[in-house]
Amino acid sequence: MRILIVTDAWHPQVNGVVRTLTTLKQHLTTGGYEPVMITPDQFRSMPCPSYPEIRLALFPGRKMARTIESFRPCVVHIATEGPLGFTARRYCVRRGIPFTTAYHTKFPEYLEARSPIPAKWTYKTMRWFHRPSSAVMVATQTVENELVRQGFGNIKRWSRGVDTNVFRPRDKSFLDLPRPIGLYVGRVAVEKNIEAFLALPEPKSKVVVGDGPQMAELSKKYPEVKFVGLKEGEELARYYAAADVFVFPSLTDTFGLVLLEALACGVPVAAYPVAGPLDVIGDAPVGCLHEDLTVAVREALKASPDACRAHAEKYSWAASTAQFLDNVRPFPPGAFFPDRAPSTPAAVAV
Repeated sequence: MRILIVTDAWHPQVNGVVRTLTTLKQHLTTGGYEPVMITPDQFRSMPCPSYPEIRLALFPGRKMARTIESFRPCVVHIATEGPLGFTARRYCVRRGIPFTTAYHTKFPEYLEARSPIPAKWTYKTMRWFHRPSSAVMVATQTVENELVRQGFGNIKRWSRGVDTNVFRPRDKSFLDLPRPIGLYVGRVAVEKNIEAFLALPEPKSKVVVGDGPQMAELSKKYPEVKFVGLKEGEELARYYAAADVFVFPSLTDTFGLVLLEALACGVPVAAYPVAGPLDVIGDAPVGCLHEDLTVAVREALKASPDACRAHAEKYSWAASTAQFLDNVRPFPPGAFFPDRAPSTPAAVAV
């Protein structure tokens, strides 16, 4: 089955959406499916204002159409509400081609945090974008409840997983800092509410893994914090495993893959009781969710590393991929494209 996935979030970006889609592509390929990604690196692009590491595709219409028609997909999934996502949506709606979408990111809240645009205005656009979707995939029940309150329909569950072979307990001597050590992994940006972590009176040491538009400002403002930049794979896993508590200050994430990665390394989580942590952690004895992040850190440090690891092992990428496939419905043969053998254009990443 040929599966076309359109996303504005792709490498070299490092975030949960990119990791989710990259892992999905790997598992689909292993399972005998034929996934093709349409991503910003295949088009002329410009840096996103105030967020230059994110590239925005310019005038993708014609090339998008050629790619879709050449590949003749059996399924179209639109992962993001960016220039590519809007272009793919327009193409499918005009031709009556069914497609699915995903709600990975709380854009209304993100825009409200970074600009004077009220969230209710952006939600109107989001409802319009997702309305024709045959399945709006969300990671958690909490996000589903929020979207239902905002007037969304056709919502289906698509959870996440964690690679427990890479993310596992290791020797904590990798970080030679006063303990306890608190770790943050993610974008260094205002929408992540990272200063709620940086300004905490405890733990004794704080480490930030990641990069973003606030990096220079915050590293200067908090010189006692160890900012180490972007890390991936084995090196990232070593940072997780060497920490004593993982602090997740975000109020706007829809899931938080980093929560599972920390837990898989045997590290408890301190977070606010909001979407993402509520669904991943809940009342499990693997951390603490509290309105006071200092209290959350103090209580999370009491959690058992073995319990954290066992909790993470409940989440698998195989199950996540199966959910994705359950949510899509292949087109009837020859329903929308000429009855000829599909091709894979050289410009498309497979």
